[in-house]
Amino acid sequence: MASMNVGQILGIALRTAARGPMREVSTIEVAHDGTLAGDHRASGNRAITFLSSGQWRAVQQELQVELPWHTRRANLLVECDSLENLIGKTVRVGSVEVVILGETEPCARMDELHPGLLEALVPHMRGGVHGRVSQGGTIRAGDTLVQL
Repeated sequence: MASMNVGQILGIALRTAARGPMREVSTIEVAHDGTLAGDHRASGNRAITFLSSGQWRAVQQELQVELPWHTRRANLLVECDSLENLIGKTVRVGSVEVVILGETEPCARMDELHPGLLEALVPHMRGGVHGRVSQGGTIRAGDTLVQL
């Protein structure tokens, strides 16, 4: 089966602490165990999180507000309409490969960041997807997300 371009990486963000602010960066190094250099506690089956730019726009329209994309606390913003069809698939971004395992379900923290955000993220996996790193490497803003 041929690989398929999903979309371009528009942004990269790292968690500075458990409830700390997100920090935007242009490049991240990802270890084989899923550790993201500079990210607070990213590893395992939820090592890296992806958010669709199209779905983030829908959330903002529904809430009638403009919020930074990393308010969602995702690591990668992808220029695409949706990511839900990637569950169970392997993707490559930069030199990193990730097995997409499931939906990144929004938690109550979302409403702390903006009232109504939790409910707006629930439909159609608007909160994005997460996965386990199968090959470490480097991800840069501008890289293409490719379904393998």
